[in-house]
Amino acid sequence: MELQELYGLMERFAASGLTRLSWRRAEEEIALERSAAPASPAPAVQGEAPAARTEPPASALPEGEELVKAPLVGTFYAAPSPGEAPFVTPGKQVRKGDPLCVIEAMKMMSELGAPADCVVAEVLAKDGEAVGFGAPLFRIRRT
Repeated sequence: MELQELYGLMERFAASGLTRLSWRRAEEEIALERSAAPASPAPAVQGEAPAARTEPPASALPEGEELVKAPLVGTFYAAPSPGEAPFVTPGKQVRKGDPLCVIEAMKMMSELGAPADCVVAEVLAKDGEAVGFGAPLFRIRRT
């Protein structure tokens, strides 16, 4: 297993509700475990800037709009392949299930479809950028 794959597995494990995970492939074996109780956050270092918010509060969204969030950790791709037009652009109307983007995780490409008939108000992620579980990718308005 390459280091990038291991980091992806660790990040997905951390984002899940699991407390134990064992994984085996050929002669490789990985076991991840954590306590069931959530760990308390580390105290902030004096002078440290607070972490940036990755998602606007629900009240900051224009009325009738909602966020489409990343269902997994990976790399966001706006187009089906390099050099092609993006799946969606702001103002584009899409039907439920139409592709919005592709997220690559551990060399697996997962197409993210529209949750409903909607208009894409804004694309929040940048092509080729790493996204975390639950990261906001699009602002949409259902039609």
